[in-house]
Amino acid sequence: MRILAVDVGTGTQDILLFDSSSAVENCVKLIMPSPTTLVAQRIAAATRRGWPVLMEGVTMGGGPSKRALSRHMAAGLAAYATEDAALTFNDDLQVVKQMGVTLLSPDEVLPRHKYEVLHLRDLDLAAIRAALQSFGVDSRFDAVAVAVLDHGFAPKGVSNRLFRFQCLQRLMEENSSLGAFAYLAAELPDHLTRMKAVAKTANVAVPVLLMDTGAAAALGALQDAAVGRHGQVLTINMGNSHTVAFHLDGLRIKGFFEHHTNLLDETKIDDLTDKLARGVLTHDEVFEGGGHGAVVIGESQDKPFLAVTGPRQDTVKGARSRFHIAVPHGDTMLAGCYGLVKAFGMRVEAWREEIDRALATGA
Repeated sequence: MRILAVDVGTGTQDILLFDSSSAVENCVKLIMPSPTTLVAQRIAAATRRGWPVLMEGVTMGGGPSKRALSRHMAAGLAAYATEDAALTFNDDLQVVKQMGVTLLSPDEVLPRHKYEVLHLRDLDLAAIRAALQSFGVDSRFDAVAVAVLDHGFAPKGVSNRLFRFQCLQRLMEENSSLGAFAYLAAELPDHLTRMKAVAKTANVAVPVLLMDTGAAAALGALQDAAVGRHGQVLTINMGNSHTVAFHLDGLRIKGFFEHHTNLLDETKIDDLTDKLARGVLTHDEVFEGGGHGAVVIGESQDKPFLAVTGPRQDTVKGARSRFHIAVPHGDTMLAGCYGLVKAFGMRVEAWREEIDRALATGA
């Protein structure tokens, strides 16, 4: 069984071609620039040349690309976008227009040779296949699993940070398991527009699974040998843009928070993780501090084992609490991908035994 797992972040996209017939450590892996970083680079190049940009495709992650677009228009250069592509920058298209982007109607065609044309998408299977094939790697797979952070399509006038946690609160009330963050493509709720765009982009005749990046990283961290020995775990994924922490009892979520990495330091991490572990962290405390929010299911007297993953894990080095650096199957950057593979086994019963056996032999 071969699963192409892609964890899409702000700085990197981490790629694993999992093969259950091979030792996990021998599976092909890539750490590449993220899709939004690549878009930002091309916008910046157009800015230097003085070219207008034309954006088409689907909704994807923003961040670096949005900042590059703002600089492009501040330089007095034009930007055009289809509606689906424009939703990358804000759920309210009026806000995108106010940024200075000209929206194109579905039947409007511009002379493409006069623009830097950008095809927006979080998943580029053609590029991944080409990279694999250039090294003689068989690029066939039996399933695709992709992790993205989807804020959800927020109603007009509602903060996307607040809307995301309203949706997650309802989800936790129904199912407080890490597996609740994983969806097969046909199950995706309508508000998860970024995940739906990835599923549309994949366009493959194999099962496709979508999962939230933070939950995928937590599920991967549990595959670290030291972390896996503990029932009570607090795992924190320090991403380039977002930080997500889960307090777990096995796979059951006792609480979690999500923040912006650039707003955190050792002192704040100590405070937030301590309160999360004790079950006294409030949503308002995180939200008012610039983060997305928190969901906590009751107070706790447990002292969980602390683990950290992600490219910005250096942020916790000076913390009072001691975090174990989780290296599932020898690679902390692939935690999300290993979590995606595990999630496939959780969601597709026919594949569960084979996946679990392959992951266990590589632990």
